[in-house]
Amino acid sequence: MPRHPVSPGLRSDKSAKEVIENNDVMPVKTNDQDSPVLELTVSGNDRVVKLNGNTVKLSNVHKIYWPDEKITKGQMLKYYEKMAPVILPYLKDRPLSLNRMPNGIKTKGFYHKDAGENVPSFIVTEQVESESSGKIIDYIICNNAATLLYVANLGSIEMNPWNSTRKKPDHPTYIVIDIDPSEGNSFDQVIDTALAATQVLQKAGATYCIKTSGATGLHIYIPLAAKYEYEHAKEFARMIALFTQELVPEYTTLERMLKKRGKRIYIDYLQNAKGQTLASAYSVRPVAGAQVSAPITLKELNHRLRPEQFNIFNMEKRVNKLGDIFYMVLGKGNNIRSCLRNLGY
Repeated sequence: MPRHPVSPGLRSDKSAKEVIENNDVMPVKTNDQDSPVLELTVSGNDRVVKLNGNTVKLSNVHKIYWPDEKITKGQMLKYYEKMAPVILPYLKDRPLSLNRMPNGIKTKGFYHKDAGENVPSFIVTEQVESESSGKIIDYIICNNAATLLYVANLGSIEMNPWNSTRKKPDHPTYIVIDIDPSEGNSFDQVIDTALAATQVLQKAGATYCIKTSGATGLHIYIPLAAKYEYEHAKEFARMIALFTQELVPEYTTLERMLKKRGKRIYIDYLQNAKGQTLASAYSVRPVAGAQVSAPITLKELNHRLRPEQFNIFNMEKRVNKLGDIFYMVLGKGNNIRSCLRNLGY
């Protein structure tokens, strides 16, 4: 039987900056004027482009995807075209779950997992047996810019990769704490919950990265370097969530059911299971303003932070200035045993 968690205190041997901000930034440059993208033809509402030898047809580029702001599908595709070098490391070798909205964000979308029979030859797929239905799903694997644009052209506004790769499907690369507010919560409360989680992780001596969900929440990623199976990773995530919830009990919960949750923030650790997905870092989200799921620094995690700060029109400039501040999630993983020991287990 698990011990009841006791609120962790802050580490006294290291400052928060030493524990959390000692990772180097990965220099990165988006596709600029020297982009390998070659525009072959433009015909009415369609474009045909060539990326590293692969030809992709982009259809209905003038279609309005964000009606209030008059943002087009073509503008979204241009974002993914420019940001391909940055986002692809977070999609590589990971099955994708596609949330398709081919008629824009104000229409009902649908989920699409199976690649189908007519995918272009440059697209890699991976067959996975569904644990719930027993059916074989032929997932798209997004390993190059042509595939990224092909998937986005289907109306897949957001990119939702697995937490594990096809090479080690039962071992997640990282665990995720999804701080998911209800309609009754302010974003300041979301921020304070994330800060509580950083206190827990600081006590654990864990490395981690933070990003906006691109909508109303925040995501905290804790790298594991595929060293543990999902079962062990999820239990570690549960412990982090328990400790976090105890620090801010007045407006947070671990209750999954909406009816029981009330007007409280759900600290979701159940995303850490095989086949579960969240929007990737740098992914566009189907919300007002064409917001992007943006990695942030610890200094930015304060009450001035707002999700609408980050969108398809300013992320390229931000990344070219800051580099990729999220890359650590793909690097050296935390030692769960050591982290739990630091937390008193």
